[in-house]
Amino acid sequence: MALTNNKNVLAWVDEMVALTKPDKVVWIDGSKEQIDALTAEVTSLPDGDPNKMYVLNQEELPGCLYHRTLPNDVARVEDRTFICTSTKEAAGPTNNWMDPAEMKAKLTPLYDGVMKGQTMYVIPYSMGPIGSPLAKVGVELTDSIYVVLNMNIMTRMGKAAFENLGETSNDFVRGLHSKANVDPENRYIVHFPEENTIWSINSAYGGNVLLGKKCFALRIASFQGKNEGWMAEHMLILGVQKPNGETTYITAAFPSACGKTNLAMLIPPEGYQKDGYKVFTVGDDIAWMKPGADGRLYAINPENGFFGVAPGTNEKSNPNALACTKKNTIFTNVALNNETNTVWWEKLDKNPPVDATEWKGAKVNGPEYIAQGGNLAHPNSRFTAPAENCPCISPEFNNPAGVPISAIIFGGRRASTTPLVYQSFDWTHGTYIGSAVSSETTAAATGAVGVLRHDPMAMKPFIGYNVGDYWAHWLEMGEKLGDKAPKIFNVNWFKQDENGNFIWPGFGDNMRVLDWIIKRCDGTVDAEETAIGYLPKKGDINVEGIEDEVTPEIMDKLLAVDKDLWNAEIAEMRRYYSEDIAAKGGHVPAELVAELDKIEARLNA
Repeated sequence: MALTNNKNVLAWVDEMVALTKPDKVVWIDGSKEQIDALTAEVTSLPDGDPNKMYVLNQEELPGCLYHRTLPNDVARVEDRTFICTSTKEAAGPTNNWMDPAEMKAKLTPLYDGVMKGQTMYVIPYSMGPIGSPLAKVGVELTDSIYVVLNMNIMTRMGKAAFENLGETSNDFVRGLHSKANVDPENRYIVHFPEENTIWSINSAYGGNVLLGKKCFALRIASFQGKNEGWMAEHMLILGVQKPNGETTYITAAFPSACGKTNLAMLIPPEGYQKDGYKVFTVGDDIAWMKPGADGRLYAINPENGFFGVAPGTNEKSNPNALACTKKNTIFTNVALNNETNTVWWEKLDKNPPVDATEWKGAKVNGPEYIAQGGNLAHPNSRFTAPAENCPCISPEFNNPAGVPISAIIFGGRRASTTPLVYQSFDWTHGTYIGSAVSSETTAAATGAVGVLRHDPMAMKPFIGYNVGDYWAHWLEMGEKLGDKAPKIFNVNWFKQDENGNFIWPGFGDNMRVLDWIIKRCDGTVDAEETAIGYLPKKGDINVEGIEDEVTPEIMDKLLAVDKDLWNAEIAEMRRYYSEDIAAKGGHVPAELVAELDKIEARLNA
């Protein structure tokens, strides 16, 4: 039975039912009874059925389930991800583009009758707290119970999601997903931003099929934000509570493998804890930000859970993230410990299970399998965990108004050029810094080490329209916010010495940099004006307790601005703007080129 009288929703669902021809249509109301029934159904499928999910040890991992996807379907597929706008220029140089009519002509035959013999699940969901003026409604149609159970964790799913929509609004995102034959040759993740629509076919992997996540919350929402005067960003949101009880909220954007989740769930060093500092997680991945009634920028986390990479998550690297996975979590493509019916992944601990099932389903001797070069868990294996499990979840997590943002941080993985931390001179300079976000590749990522990868605002795969127009929207937001705009900073935890060793301890000690950033926002600490921005003055980064590791000489290296390296950086940014963006149809705002000129002039004055 339909859960809404909204004619726009009903008409679209009818149209998609007529196309995909399911035997049955089930509306997902979000009730425990319905979720329990679907869980029982999907866990009772026979072994070998690719849709099957497994119940894990309910004493050790209550409410937790396990699933494995097909080996050809284990990650986001950027070459199969399209932005279909009426003109190629609207999609810009960072997106794959196809004309919407052409794409629909290509995909409609794939969807025709694709759900015959199956059930279509109609999933209403809210991105953001129910009733929040910053929240948005989506409806995803899928033939996968795995998708329903994951969306139940990642979003506010069910009948209540329609509250924000009402009975007449057409402002909802239409998502159509079918796993079809999980055929990589016909796998497409397609966005029609001008129609608020997402189509996904031939994948069953989370990043391609949980359409509320990157597809809606970033690609579609970034386009909505441009048109409606707000921002959808690939950013964590955290709150630092000071000893006086005041909390400062910060968002931060980093490319992958730069410690984003670790920062979101940071545990302050002992000295800070003793003084009464606390860090609260509002979000680990996505921030929607809108000006509030007082003119400041407010952020919500549109998600309700964490879709985290399992390998590398452990008691030392991120105890809070590990704690999130202890109940009501779905694990995908990790390894099983058959003896205990629990999960394992690389770097969880040093004891791979002897009686193991590796992620593709083969029973193996874990230590031997690893010794021969195998991975027990897929490197992109995942956990889908409820945000409420997080020990440091913010008390403001469900605040419909969001939290006021004082600082925005950008960062990347740079061995030499970029100092530990610096502050932009103003919002326009900060937007330039965001456009220049880049990381040097690590051995894990590609064959070549140290190759510079540009990833503006850490949003390159997720901007739903022309990247130059996206930068222009940032500049517009700065004008709108005026002197209430958050201050913008850049950090680099990855500076190296001549032997390639990291010289900043990172992890919890990143609190020391946040401390300086907060003091800059409060106006309680001065800074050194340099060619690239404001840098900490000597002694203003607190190194109490790590003096042996971060000596005054090391701090000098961490904060050094090398003129030659920065001139090379400027030259590279000029090349990037002209060759990678402008020459390929991207509109580079004149203000950003002017910022480049200013930095170069200051460097060489």
